[in-house]
Amino acid sequence: MAKKSVVVEAKMGEGFWMESRMGEHVLHVDQPAAMGGTDKGPNPLQYFLLSLGGCIGAISRIVATQRKLPIRGISLRITGDLDTDVLMGKANGSRAGFGALEVHAEIDADMTAEEKKAFLAEVDKRCPISDNIANTTPIAFRLVQ
Repeated sequence: MAKKSVVVEAKMGEGFWMESRMGEHVLHVDQPAAMGGTDKGPNPLQYFLLSLGGCIGAISRIVATQRKLPIRGISLRITGDLDTDVLMGKANGSRAGFGALEVHAEIDADMTAEEKKAFLAEVDKRCPISDNIANTTPIAFRLVQ
C-alpha cells in the first residue's frame, strides 16, 4: 500500500484572519465583513467545498487518462446548506456541518449521459475528499505545550 502524508500549518492572526502554509503555498482564511472578518480570503466552508471540487477535478483527469476517455473538461458547482445557529452556539439540536452537499457537474466530452454518470460514479469512489466526507474519519486533537 502506498501512503502519502499531507500537512497544513495554520496560524491565527487578528480577528478571524488566518495564514495557512502548505509547502511553498500560502493561503489566507477569513470571514466576510458581515460576520466580523476583513474578507481577505475565503472562509473555511468555502475552502472545504473547494477541496472537494479540486479533488473531483484531479481524479477526473486521472480516470480519464487511465481509461483514455475523450474528456475535454469539467465544470463544477458545489453547494451545501448548514444550520449557522449551531456554529454560533445558539442551538445544539442539529449538527454543525453541512446537512448535504450537491455537486453539479457539466462534462465536456463525446459521451452519452449514462457514460458520464458512470464516469462520475468512478470519480466519486476514488476521490479522497469525497470519501472523507461520506465516511467518518477520526480526528484527534492534541494540545502542544
